[in-house]
Amino acid sequence: QVQLVESGGGLVQAGGSLRLSCAASGRSILNINLMGWYREAPGKQRELVATITSGGYTNYVDSVKGRFTISRDGAKNTVYLQMNSLKPEDTAVYYCAANLGVRRYWGQGTQVTVSS
Repeated sequence: QVQLVESGGGLVQAGGSLRLSCAASGRSILNINLMGWYREAPGKQRELVATITSGGYTNYVDSVKGRFTISRDGAKNTVYLQMNSLKPEDTAVYYCAANLGVRRYWGQGTQVTVSS
C-alpha cells in the first residue's frame, strides 16, 4: 500500500510555471512500477499527463511535450511535475497516481488554474 500527497498547485498567468510535488509514503517510489500525473478539467474525463517507470523512463501526452517534465527524488520519496509555458487549457485538478500490481493508488489532487 502507498499513500500519496500532492502539493504545489495554484493560480498562475499564462506563460508561467509551477512545480507539483507528490510525496509518497508506505513504499519507496523506486520500487513502484509506474507513477504518473493525471489531470481532470471541469466537464472532461481524467487524462494521463506524464509517467515515470521504476527504471526512470518517462512518457508524456502530446499536449505537454516540451513543456512539462516528470522527475523523482528517491531520497525524498517524491515525484515532481515541472510545468512551464502554462496555458489556460492546462487548468485542471492534477492527481498523482502509483501503479502497484493490479491496484492504482491516488492522491487527493491539487488545483492548477492558468489565467489568460
